[in-house]
Amino acid sequence: MADLARKFLILIADDRASSRELLRTVLERSGYEVTEAADGEEALARARQGNPDLILLDLQMPKLDGYGVLAELRRDARFRDLPICALTASAMRGDREKILSAGFTDYLAKPAGPETLRETVARLLGNAKP
Repeated sequence: MADLARKFLILIADDRASSRELLRTVLERSGYEVTEAADGEEALARARQGNPDLILLDLQMPKLDGYGVLAELRRDARFRDLPICALTASAMRGDREKILSAGFTDYLAKPAGPETLRETVARLLGNAKP
């Protein structure tokens, strides 16, 4: 299973280093390749350079928030169908609908437990072509 997962590259975009570290640790231990970005502009650059199979995108970041990054990526044909999962610390009633209607594939409330993270990533990558 881990060998199969290695062919997938996941971009984690979050301005908090501790959040990126937690996500990276869980994902790398599950066999995924991981790249990181600390703000929205860096997230766009890393996505365009690395062609990730999945992006975990914090909604609240400096320079360009998650919605701005999503809008830029969805304008590019390479990223129209890419699974992009919103990361949010403020999951409130109505947020899921707002996030999904903006064009995100799914969302995870922070902090996401390791099992929830692994299950969500596996499900989202189930439709991705390595």
